[in-house]
Amino acid sequence: MAWAYGDAKKVAYPTDSAGQFCGQKDTRNEEKNFLFYFNTLQCANPIVLTKLQCPTMQFCVKKCPDKFSTFLTMQKAHQVDKSHWEYYREYCKPGFNDPLKPALEVFRDEDCPSVIFPSRSILKRCFPDFNAIDTIMTLQNRSTFFDGIGHLINITDVREGARGINLLLILRTIGMRVFEDFVSSWQWILIGLSLSMVSSLMFLFFLKYTAGIILWFFVFGVFAIIAYGIYNCYNEFHRLHSKPSSQITFSDIGFQADLRVYLLMKQTWLIFVVILCILELLILLLILFLRKRIQIAIALLKEGSRAIGYIPFSLIYPIVTFFLISICLCYWIVTSVFLATSGEAVYKVLTVETSCKYANETCDPKTFQSTNISKECPRAYCAFAFYGGKSLFYQYILFFQLYNIFVFLWLVNFSIALGQCTLAGAFSYYYWSFRKPEDIPPYPVCTSFGRALRYHTGSLAIGALIISTVQSLRVLLEYLDHRLKESQTAAAKFILNCLKYCFWLLEKVLKFINRNAYIMIAMYGEDFFTAAKNAFMLVMRNVLRIAVLDKVTELTLWMGKLFISGGIGVLGFLFFTKKLPFTAPTLNYYWVPLLVKIWREMMEV
Repeated sequence: MAWAYGDAKKVAYPTDSAGQFCGQKDTRNEEKNFLFYFNTLQCANPIVLTKLQCPTMQFCVKKCPDKFSTFLTMQKAHQVDKSHWEYYREYCKPGFNDPLKPALEVFRDEDCPSVIFPSRSILKRCFPDFNAIDTIMTLQNRSTFFDGIGHLINITDVREGARGINLLLILRTIGMRVFEDFVSSWQWILIGLSLSMVSSLMFLFFLKYTAGIILWFFVFGVFAIIAYGIYNCYNEFHRLHSKPSSQITFSDIGFQADLRVYLLMKQTWLIFVVILCILELLILLLILFLRKRIQIAIALLKEGSRAIGYIPFSLIYPIVTFFLISICLCYWIVTSVFLATSGEAVYKVLTVETSCKYANETCDPKTFQSTNISKECPRAYCAFAFYGGKSLFYQYILFFQLYNIFVFLWLVNFSIALGQCTLAGAFSYYYWSFRKPEDIPPYPVCTSFGRALRYHTGSLAIGALIISTVQSLRVLLEYLDHRLKESQTAAAKFILNCLKYCFWLLEKVLKFINRNAYIMIAMYGEDFFTAAKNAFMLVMRNVLRIAVLDKVTELTLWMGKLFISGGIGVLGFLFFTKKLPFTAPTLNYYWVPLLVKIWREMMEV
């Protein structure tokens, strides 16, 4: 239905006041790709804030103005050089071709603008091209202009008319600089990513030798740091103990804005000592009581590293999941765009006159001039507003968009479930093989992928459906929160936040159950609900062991991420700041390639 009723041209091309597309082939605007605002000053009218529309004519032009000119100046120059009119008429009302018409009549009939400002194209729309010279806003190095009829226009007035686009101008400049940095440093970014990828692979392959060393080094390192903190805090407490001024308590001085005052009190350092001693004792107890489970977790990490060595293609499979999710994302975006452009052109009465009672009412441009509106409000226009209408299809467009989001979430969760089941099946081959690698199939990941699609599609789909339903409810709650933000009472806001938190927690629990259910499906071929029940019971019987395993695994991998990302990040910083004996490109923002590399490194590990 989206493709039948939608039209992507409504997004690709700007639309003039007559509802015609700029730059569309086989139309009168085929060679006119840019949208020109007849009077930018009127865009500073309050109606822009309330109706999000500029009450001035908008029509398509071949190019944005590149020089300043007024209509009266053009008329005088036209007597000597006809080319001045050829330039100016490009920005007059389509069809108007009378350069000698009296200026007052031209402005009254709004045939041509009284003044044209040099502009730049932003999203194919012409906006005044501002520059800052010595902190003074200028336009072509000028801060004031005469409009040709005796009015002095300050550049700030023009800027107010284009204020809505000011932020976009700044972001566009930053975006161009970031793009330039990418162009200048893309080779070095690839080199950094390659180094991080090789480091990540080496980390995973050698984890079977280093898992225990990394974990115990971290645990005893934290233990030693806290012990050192206890020693320092006690020394500071002992030093202040003999000073009379340090005997003051918290109740004596109350709350102080300068927190450094509390560091002069021995009571503060005593509290620090007590807290650190409690932490030290807790860590010691955890090590004593959980040492066997920690050793089991380390053994499982080492076994996982060995499994990756036998099934190296498992490290490449996430690319398949990424490809499937990319297809889902593209499908959702295209369908959303077609849905959003499925309405008919709606025209509304726009005027700068606040007394016009017909303002913002719908109108028909074909019959507008014959109605009473044009007589009662002489400066009113029947201009294109948006795409909508009262058709049955468009009235339910919000529900179609919500359904499209639901389908997108379902497809994404199915792709993720397929990847989890595929990898679980591949490692099941490794686990159940008595002789390794003789009993492992030649292509375990491909074999497991085919089996998941052939036998377990329904189970994966129902699991993805459950997660998608909860996620859709969370999206709906966010939408309601956004729409009702201004009219919410304290009680309603509290209830809405509670619901959002409960559904977030429910999603986390269901994802944990589903992941374990997919593992059971891959191993035993059970249906989803049987696998989910068996996985849940298995987890409950080994809840402490699984908790320790998850946290130990998470901690070990986090240490690897921190080491690899930090190492490559430091090398990149030294390189792009030219502190290494290598020739580095000159960048606007040296953090751009660093952020890309560090983020990708974290994802790779």
